[in-house]
Amino acid sequence: MSSSPIAWSDPSRQQAFEQWLAEQAPAHGLLPQTLRLASADASFRRYFRVDDTSGGSRIVMDAPPSHENSEPFVRIAHLLGDAGLKVPEVLAWQADSGFMLLSDLGSSTLLERLDHERCDDALPWFQCASDSLLRLQQASRPGVLPVYDDALLHRELQLFPDWYLAQHKGVVLDDADRQTLQTAFDQIVRMNLAAPQVFVHRDYMPRNLMSPSGPADADSARVLGVLDFQDAVYGPITYDIASLMRDAFLSWDEPFVIDVTVRYWEKARKAGLLDFEGWSEDFGAFYRAVEWMGLQRHLKVAGIFARLTLRDGKPKYLADTPRFIHYIRHTASRYRELGPLLRLIDRVEGLEGLSGFAFGRV
Repeated sequence: MSSSPIAWSDPSRQQAFEQWLAEQAPAHGLLPQTLRLASADASFRRYFRVDDTSGGSRIVMDAPPSHENSEPFVRIAHLLGDAGLKVPEVLAWQADSGFMLLSDLGSSTLLERLDHERCDDALPWFQCASDSLLRLQQASRPGVLPVYDDALLHRELQLFPDWYLAQHKGVVLDDADRQTLQTAFDQIVRMNLAAPQVFVHRDYMPRNLMSPSGPADADSARVLGVLDFQDAVYGPITYDIASLMRDAFLSWDEPFVIDVTVRYWEKARKAGLLDFEGWSEDFGAFYRAVEWMGLQRHLKVAGIFARLTLRDGKPKYLADTPRFIHYIRHTASRYRELGPLLRLIDRVEGLEGLSGFAFGRV
């Protein structure tokens, strides 16, 4: 297969990459002439696909060490693999250059398989994703991954006023606004840190799950590939299920979100993961905690998407920011203590007096 040329901003890095790939080719049966871009993510990493002599393919990661530390990817790939998740196998890694050869989990993401108008078809896939998530959480133990602590949660929340409000919206906050945000952020972090702690993927959503061909079945959870795990931490059990069901790129009506979440809750409590303040008996208490965790993520991601556009020149992400504002407003409208936050956001968005909106829909 011939491919269009791959763009390189640094000729010396291109030369080093081509030499490294040529060195790997004999041992892994690679066909360097078939190299083509597979994907690029929100970071500085790029992924290429290259065919091999057996008729299959491999993935090559280009992660410039000046911008990306690849060591967590390698370490956490082994950790997740040992937990029974299907993750890329690291076949070769040159640490000082950031070049890595990986097994190929395919080109079809779960996001591509889903249609928000066909919940019945989506449900088996979400059950598979929940099963893989539970496998990860059951393998959890402290002292292995960085802790998702108070400082990190607050630092992430600060992205919202710094980048979404100030840089994207051009809002100048007064003392009252800053106090409103600080009070809300403190409440959010306090609620989140009260949850039981497990391994947290931190971006567990359909775009980072690779689906096999054919319909979902009982074996699909074992073959649902998991990507983009290098930022995993040890933190609230509520985080990844919130990420899964309140997606950055696809929204679901709340009855479906509850349906999937309650199925996950049933399995998690049977696994002994929810022995906390009655969560194993009270789905409502657990669901409220998921909402508060999702709120932290949505505020953070709104800031990240603004930063990706304004600082990193990646405007496609900001187009999905309205989805997060809807998620934020939906949760803030449910809890009296978040009323000041809701009023601040409505003022910024020009939505004062608006009542009633669909869950996550834009």
